[in-house]
Amino acid sequence: MPDHSRIKNQPDEQLHPGSAAVSDESPELSPEEAESPSRRERAQTYFRDRPHAKWIVLLVVALMMGAGVQVWKYYSVRQSTDDAEIDGHIEAVSARVSGAVISVNVNDNQYVDSGTVLVQLDPKDYQVALDRARAEFADAQGAAAAAHSTVPITSTTTTSNISSAQAVLNAARKEVEAARAHLLEAQANDTRIAADLKRAQQLVAKDEISQQQYDAAVAAAQASQASVDAAAATVASAQSHVAQAEAGVRAAQTAPQQVAVSRSRAEAADAAVQKAQSAVEQAQLNLQYTTVRAPYAGIISKRSVEPGEVITSGQPVFALVNLEDVYVTANFKETQLAHMCPGQPATIHVDTFGRDYQGHVDSFSGATGSRFSLLPPENATGNYVKVVQRVPVKLVFESGQDPNHNLRPGMSVEPTVRVDQACKK
Repeated sequence: MPDHSRIKNQPDEQLHPGSAAVSDESPELSPEEAESPSRRERAQTYFRDRPHAKWIVLLVVALMMGAGVQVWKYYSVRQSTDDAEIDGHIEAVSARVSGAVISVNVNDNQYVDSGTVLVQLDPKDYQVALDRARAEFADAQGAAAAAHSTVPITSTTTTSNISSAQAVLNAARKEVEAARAHLLEAQANDTRIAADLKRAQQLVAKDEISQQQYDAAVAAAQASQASVDAAAATVASAQSHVAQAEAGVRAAQTAPQQVAVSRSRAEAADAAVQKAQSAVEQAQLNLQYTTVRAPYAGIISKRSVEPGEVITSGQPVFALVNLEDVYVTANFKETQLAHMCPGQPATIHVDTFGRDYQGHVDSFSGATGSRFSLLPPENATGNYVKVVQRVPVKLVFESGQDPNHNLRPGMSVEPTVRVDQACKK
């Protein structure tokens, strides 16, 4: 059994070891610790023995503060991003007409000047079409010349026809008058002869004249009646001539309409000439289109045509990269655009060459990059999370920095824009 009397007589420090932590008495230091100076005393001793050290420390601190201020000033007026790349114009070169490929004069990654012949198509079909169009053009020109020559002829003819018709009408009217006068004369003679016949009838009844004289009177009366009938027929014929002459005059009076019709035919012939000329010009263009040329200087890529193939109009055969007009598309955060505007200078670091190029801000995109994505975010669903958007900014290089066309679309760059510079108006 334990000896409780011994435990009872032990001091409290041994029974409760933790009671020493709450004791008011401080722990005793070892002789080595009591003799060693404190950190503050050592620093005071150091600066007392070296009076210039304090000024050196103050100077270092001041330099560090000044450097920090300069760094803050430097970065506070500059906005940069690593979400940027060189961009450019890449055109899909295609033929404007269909045809069989005779030759391909360039290869992939080859530099070509503007106007270089890239592909040659078979021109025979288009040469035949041009010859046919030229023949139709010549035929239209001949028809137009004939139509134009008809206009003055028609005008002259119709004018003379009016005069002739009027003269014929006047003659017919005079003929009617003469016929009517002859009819009156015949009727007067017939009246006289009829009266003589009546007297002869009375005389022959009394045997005062011979039967022969009476027969002569009857014959004269019959002849007179025939003359009257003939004169009446002449009047009717003359009147029909007048009607015909009046119709001729009316027909001749349509001369302005006939001239207008002739001129309309001439104008239609001129339109046919223009149509034929347009067909000739189109045939000439189609013949020229059989030679596919580079629209501008650049690098040929993605060649997809070989000699002997038959290509259709609009079929891409090359991709032409324009190295004369490269620029930078930098996707800055929307919070970086508060003081950015077109015209501000920019330094563009190209990762490929490890060097800086000078440029300036050209323009801002009409919308954020997310709006141009294939699946734009739909914030109306209720699952909205605010995300800092990026706005594409176009930066252009200053001229004369890339004479060898080393900058290529797609290269990664890190542009830095000086936002403290005034914008160019």
